[in-house]
Amino acid sequence: MSRISTDEVKHVAHLARLAITEEEAKMFAGQLDAIISYAEQLNELDTTGVEPTSHVLTMKNVMREDEPKKGLPIEDVVKNAPDHKDGYVRVPTILE
Repeated sequence: MSRISTDEVKHVAHLARLAITEEEAKMFAGQLDAIISYAEQLNELDTTGVEPTSHVLTMKNVMREDEPKKGLPIEDVVKNAPDHKDGYVRVPTILE
């Protein structure tokens, strides 16, 4: 018996705003069932003593230190803005 029905596939497709045919729903149900079966094989593994991880490799933050630097001159920042005043870019009002 399939773990996912064609109605569930159609529902998810509707939520994702995808138009699928009945044949496609059947095909995707079979493919998703195969994916679920493959993932369920992980439940058969003995993970006693294995600590949870978020990644298989030891990862470190490799970003540089956040150091303040002098920015661009205001004249350079606003020179391509279609409308600016007093060093600020002016945009149309969207809230009343």
